[in-house]
Amino acid sequence: NEACLQLVFQALLVFLTIIETQWSSVSGMYCADMASTVYRPHSVTITEFGAVGDGVTLNTKAFQNAIFYLNSFADKGGAQLFVPAGRWLTGGFSLISHLTLSLDKDAVIIGSPHSSDWPVIDPLPSYGRGRELPGGRHQSLIFGSHLTDVIITGANGTIDGQGAIWWDWFYNNTLNYTRPHLVELMYSTNVVISNLTFKNSPFWNIHPVYCSQVIVEHITILAPLNSPNTDGINPDSSTNVCISHCYVRNGDDVVVIKSGWDEYGISFAQPSSNISISNITGETGGGAGIAIGSEMSGGISEVRAEGIRIVNSLHGIRIKTAPGRGGYVRNVYIADVSMHNVSMAIRINGNYGEHPDNNYDKNALPIISNITIENVVGVDVGVAGILEGIEGDNFSSICISNVSLSVRSRHPWNCSLIQGYSNSVTPESCEQLRTDCEETSICYDGGSSLAVGSRASIHNKPSANILLNSLLQLVSL
Repeated sequence: NEACLQLVFQALLVFLTIIETQWSSVSGMYCADMASTVYRPHSVTITEFGAVGDGVTLNTKAFQNAIFYLNSFADKGGAQLFVPAGRWLTGGFSLISHLTLSLDKDAVIIGSPHSSDWPVIDPLPSYGRGRELPGGRHQSLIFGSHLTDVIITGANGTIDGQGAIWWDWFYNNTLNYTRPHLVELMYSTNVVISNLTFKNSPFWNIHPVYCSQVIVEHITILAPLNSPNTDGINPDSSTNVCISHCYVRNGDDVVVIKSGWDEYGISFAQPSSNISISNITGETGGGAGIAIGSEMSGGISEVRAEGIRIVNSLHGIRIKTAPGRGGYVRNVYIADVSMHNVSMAIRINGNYGEHPDNNYDKNALPIISNITIENVVGVDVGVAGILEGIEGDNFSSICISNVSLSVRSRHPWNCSLIQGYSNSVTPESCEQLRTDCEETSICYDGGSSLAVGSRASIHNKPSANILLNSLLQLVSL
């Protein structure tokens, strides 16, 4: 019954919480020498520049003027712009280097409901056009390009994009340009986004693109489960990114890694790599807890995700690509995942998504290899997995181990055009994965190279299978 399932799932969460993970040294390497807070010797408050926090007065000029003034302190230790309690309506504005934007716990930065207050900028070179429409795209509410040492933080203050009107324009096909994100930073280094709540983004929430050394931590992201494309955190053609301790409830992917779109991403050739994701809780109406792609044409590698909890969602783990994407997804390690009421636990799709134009190369096939998923538990799961490669382009070295799922479907696995290995998978994995991980040393273990250590990790946790089997037997009662 429902109460029994809830108790079982709570037990699974406790079990995953106490599993001793190995990710910390890796993530520390990815985001070495970064501090989540920096002392700023100069500070101003937005009200000093005429801002009014009544939720009605448009404060775009106040934000722009304050940041222009603070630019004079960039070479003097940097500066802080403080946003006190209030409701601060604004259009899009741009940050500068060596700046902390800090929100009071009762501060709410509100995006204007008028599209004219969101400037239109050029498309990303790795996308070739706006993601939704040809041509330009609306600038994010908080934007920056070619910056270093930028912190966006607060005592859990709020950034609210008032996205409902944008979602209506999307559904009614009345958009003139691609919808804006809440935060987008381009070509920037040493970025921290922390201790904030993001609400009702018109499009994606947090989008670091062409960035390096990025920390996103202690973030809450909220949007209706049926809101279109309200992705949570989207590192895109970025390196050394650490995402941790976040709660996301939205309409699309919770965390999704990207790297450009078809021929534009191939030409731009800037991959996403060294991505650490940990301690994420998510609920999504139309996406996945952890996703890769489908825009992955610049390549994605060295991804490590652990401590992931997904509830009431469409997909748990998903890799999306298609002929024409080119690029690669390799060296991905996802472990210590719990799911409850998820329609499909694992999805790898080789024929997903549209193309930017008709100039893409149909023969540009993606390389998907060295994907390890282990230590996964799930209760009330619809389907264990659908794993589909591409004709003439089998996805290889897909390794699944220590996976125990309570599945509703009589046909829990459906696999085609893939090759890989499995060990201790319940229900039994598809035939293409029946070779035992114990017999091979090519399963990626989450380090910097292929390692036989993956075999040891499977057998160093005998208590995992004992507990999982006991809990799953309880579910069947």
